Amino acid sequence: MRQGEDKPTWHFSSGSPQGRGEGVLLRRLFPLLAATALLALSACSGVGGPEYQRPDVPEKGSWSDYSHDGLSATEAIHPEWWEGFGDPYLNELVELAIDQGTDLRILAARVEEARAVAGLRRAATLPTLTATTDAAVIRSRPEVLPGTFADPLTTRQYGAQAALNWEIDVWGKLRRGVRAQEAAYQASEADWRAGYLTLVSEVANTYFLIRQLDEQHLRQQTALDKNRQILTIYEAQLTSGIAPRTRVLQQRAEVSSLQQQILDLRRQRDIAQNQLATLLGIPAGELEVPVVALRDTVDALEVPVGLPSDLLSRRPDIIAAEFRVLEAHELVGEARLARLPSFSLTAIGGLASGVLSTLLQGYSFGLAPSIDIPIFDPATRVQRDVRGAQATVAEEQYRRTVLTAFEEVENALVSVAYRKQQREEALLQLEDLREVNAQVHAQLLMGLVSQLEVFESERTLLAAELQLLALHQQLLSDTVTLYKALGGGWPLQVVYHSG
Repeated sequence: MRQGEDKPTWHFSSGSPQGRGEGVLLRRLFPLLAATALLALSACSGVGGPEYQRPDVPEKGSWSDYSHDGLSATEAIHPEWWEGFGDPYLNELVELAIDQGTDLRILAARVEEARAVAGLRRAATLPTLTATTDAAVIRSRPEVLPGTFADPLTTRQYGAQAALNWEIDVWGKLRRGVRAQEAAYQASEADWRAGYLTLVSEVANTYFLIRQLDEQHLRQQTALDKNRQILTIYEAQLTSGIAPRTRVLQQRAEVSSLQQQILDLRRQRDIAQNQLATLLGIPAGELEVPVVALRDTVDALEVPVGLPSDLLSRRPDIIAAEFRVLEAHELVGEARLARLPSFSLTAIGGLASGVLSTLLQGYSFGLAPSIDIPIFDPATRVQRDVRGAQATVAEEQYRRTVLTAFEEVENALVSVAYRKQQREEALLQLEDLREVNAQVHAQLLMGLVSQLEVFESERTLLAAELQLLALHQQLLSDTVTLYKALGGGWPLQVVYHSG
């Protein structure tokens, strides 16, 4: 049937010869209509498409530095895995971010939106009932003879109508749409979990950076105080004529350099603290993180041992990507089934009377089945092609998500392994430099070394200490990244806070 043409309908009126005549017409036309529907069905056999299957992805057989195979990440990772760092303040920050972080609230609102849309799709499969009432008062003045008129007449008309409409989902087109939206809802839930994991990781990494800057500031301040003491000694020696002026100027330059570095550390800390405040849902500038050294508060978290064999079933971004493939698959089926005839049934009943007291004494009832055959509509074919292309995109995005997950796990494993080795080497280097620095200071008291040699020894020792501190912070961040790459841990009950 072309767009704009009226659909064939048949009405049955209670107790009327016209209704009996239409009934006869329906019985005569029904075989023809049934044959038409069967012909359309045979022409479109298999139009709904095959059953859903997970897209093929490259398999991952082994992982770097993972010698204990078979243990799943689900068994190895505690839901509140960040508590393993042993810092109660970090635990408080994470809980606060989960409770009132704006990014997570946005994702929670999208979950509620997808849930509501799924309910809207399900409602479309149910019959709809509408009712209307009306009352009209008509005043007329009939003409009795040419040029003469009778007294005005007042006519009242009261009515009530009800209509029941139902599209019968013979082929399952509406059900495919419902399943597509339910898959979209499941994908939005997985998005929330991915956002949850990202938020926890960002809070932890930002907090570690603040703690690193705190400890670095403490060490720089210690070096600054020591150099100021040396400057005081040199200035006294200059006054006594023992030391040259160049020695004092060199020491002042060293003090100034350390002071500049401390000012930059304070700047970096303030910026990191503002970033943390935003993650927590607090206005920037209103969060004050106490100053504590990193290695005095945060313990190194052990990496979970075991092959993450269930990576594809626990990483929320992979789960979301697959649900979107399922959504696209169902939408393709819906578009294919849209080429088949659709069947609708409309029941209409009404009451009408000129007197309100007799409104219930007269009634009418009509039944209007209809068949819409859009199989020759080119728009349905275009829509099918569009949905097919979208499904291909969703499948490729799923494969890309899986490959990215493999890369992230591999990179995190490699980083953790090498950071540990670097930290061990840095510890050995620091022990040697501390011994060298002690000998240089002893030689300085005996006048065996110059001031420049002392400066160089202090700078080298401080640089080694800061490098070890940076490696410790990087190892913590790499561990967080690994937990995130493995899919993290999940609470037994998930509560969405959307506002």
